[in-house]
Amino acid sequence: MEARSITAEVPMVPRMSEDPAELVPELAEVSAALFKVTGNGSVPRSTISLIQLRAGQIVGSTYLTVLHTGFLRKAGELEERITSVASWQDSPYFTGAERAALALVEGVLQPSADGERVSNELYAQAAEHYEAKALATLMFAIGQVNFFIPVALIAKPVPGRSFSDPWK
Repeated sequence: MEARSITAEVPMVPRMSEDPAELVPELAEVSAALFKVTGNGSVPRSTISLIQLRAGQIVGSTYLTVLHTGFLRKAGELEERITSVASWQDSPYFTGAERAALALVEGVLQPSADGERVSNELYAQAAEHYEAKALATLMFAIGQVNFFIPVALIAKPVPGRSFSDPWK
């Protein structure tokens, strides 16, 4: 595979010309169920959006990063919070519960020098901030964004276009 020059322009067309959701219409039911699960109210929507933004940053997906940044802006999040998600560890803009959630998504998505991505200590820190249903919801929110990471990285929808129409 030939590497692209760092100075080359990135095309504003999707890699995959057809919408995967149209090719596999069964996805709509799965997607709706995932959104329903993460919207059960046990975890603030802003926290879910923050961890999904962080997931997009970790995997290097411009599409997911732009998408979740847009969701946060539309929800009225402070620009300082949105822009400091990448450096949340030393940012003063996040609560302890949000920090625990961000640490969880990083634990799941990044290799650990210790071998175990989500240590007992990390789990215990998250459990201090979230009751059982909320902790399960966080797990499913991380799973939800992970479900769509292959679409973002393989099909490469166009960043900045409508969530329902990135294929044109």
